[in-house]
Amino acid sequence: MYRFLLTPRWWGINLFVVLAIPFCVFMGSWQLGRFEDRAQAHKEAEEKPVVSTEPAAPVGELLPVDKLTSGRVAEATGTYAEQFLVPARKLGDREGHYVLTLLRQSDGSPALPVVRGWLPGTADPDEAPAPPEGEVSLSGVLQAPEHSGSPGVYKSGGLPADQVGIISAASLVNLVPYGVENAWVTLTDGQPGNAGLAPVPPAATPGSGLDLKAFQNLGYTGEWFVFAGFVVFMWFRLLRRDAEVARDEALGIAPEGPPQPVAAEPPAGVGTAEDASEDAGAEGRQPAPAP
Repeated sequence: MYRFLLTPRWWGINLFVVLAIPFCVFMGSWQLGRFEDRAQAHKEAEEKPVVSTEPAAPVGELLPVDKLTSGRVAEATGTYAEQFLVPARKLGDREGHYVLTLLRQSDGSPALPVVRGWLPGTADPDEAPAPPEGEVSLSGVLQAPEHSGSPGVYKSGGLPADQVGIISAASLVNLVPYGVENAWVTLTDGQPGNAGLAPVPPAATPGSGLDLKAFQNLGYTGEWFVFAGFVVFMWFRLLRRDAEVARDEALGIAPEGPPQPVAAEPPAGVGTAEDASEDAGAEGRQPAPAP
């Protein structure tokens, strides 16, 4: 009864099933592994201090900033240059703004954005203290560049020329005639340039939490395993259908065909075309009248 499994059609079906199920299981396992990696990174980020306990290092050795170097204490030497305010930034429950100054590094590297501190109230460049003159050596906590989804960024636009809403090279490179590092540091107490400013606490390492992408990986895991189950279900359904057809043929039961249309009977008193032709023939056979 199962000889149909040896037909070319079923060879193709079986080959597809043999390839599809392992592929779905592999993809589901891979997505599950991605979710577990993100969950582990989230756990490590919660246990890891925001400021790394590793010794300070030159900022050039810690770039580009990533999950390992974010939170490290970076050292830099140079001269303070252009200054910008970063509006709508909170420190605790208080509204205020950051004071951001670019440091032209002495070794010729791109300028380093330095958040010297925080001031309460509306951003006003006349109230922000000027940075110290001359060459300075400073250290601060290295931070990853912000983007439009970072907490606290100002995305409304329309800011004055001396303000920026996002701390990143993309937002600063068009405002100054030199290159800017795609990272920034926040000064701690006792550093040159933060007098009169409240220190800005460093943020947690970005991309280490259970964000939407992590739960997307978990959702994709379920989808791939559902696909594998669907392939198995359809294989058994096709097998059962063809087995029933083979059994009926073995018993001499003809498969049911589509229903045949039933000709409608003509209304009473109305003849068919065949009746009309027979009448016409009868009329033609009538004997001629006697002379």
